Amino acid sequence: MIYWQLFLAFFRIGIFGFGGGPTMVPLFYTECVKKYKWVTDEDFSDNLALGNALPGPIATKLAAFIGYRVKGWKGALVANIAVVMPIVLVMIGLLQVIYQWKDTPGVYGMIQAIGPVIAVMTGVLTWEFLSKGWKGASNKAGVSLSLALSLVALLFLDWHPGIVVGIALTVSFAYSTWSVRKRKDKDGKEGVA
Repeated sequence: MIYWQLFLAFFRIGIFGFGGGPTMVPLFYTECVKKYKWVTDEDFSDNLALGNALPGPIATKLAAFIGYRVKGWKGALVANIAVVMPIVLVMIGLLQVIYQWKDTPGVYGMIQAIGPVIAVMTGVLTWEFLSKGWKGASNKAGVSLSLALSLVALLFLDWHPGIVVGIALTVSFAYSTWSVRKRKDKDGKEGVA
């Protein structure tokens, strides 16, 4: 019975929370604190603040927290499925409509226009990241080398972008950790001398 209540509560939040996280928070509060009393005011406030500090959508984080609090991992899974299910169903329905009407001139034109728009937006975002990274980089040769290696991996070796990003993050983390340790060692030796 409690799993059914979890599902219904979070499904209602998913249906009526049009507009994203800020519109869903009052619904979470009403369902989880006032109606079912699964969490206290203080717990809800603390976890809302923690959820806002973490990356990602607040709806899935709050659903996981409250579902876990109520029924462990199974409760977290039920709550997350229920909160995203309305959007998934709407997207499937919308894709069915687009697929059905894809050959009509208006819809075909919209579909064809999406590709270049996404390419331009991605290009602008990439350029902004590169220019900010270049300005803030202390080792411009390292940035140039990593950019060149990334392009080779993507264009010529046909690596998946996720793999390239993962390698770049790992190398950046290792280099920054090494650089900070080297600086601390240098400062420690100068302080002794």
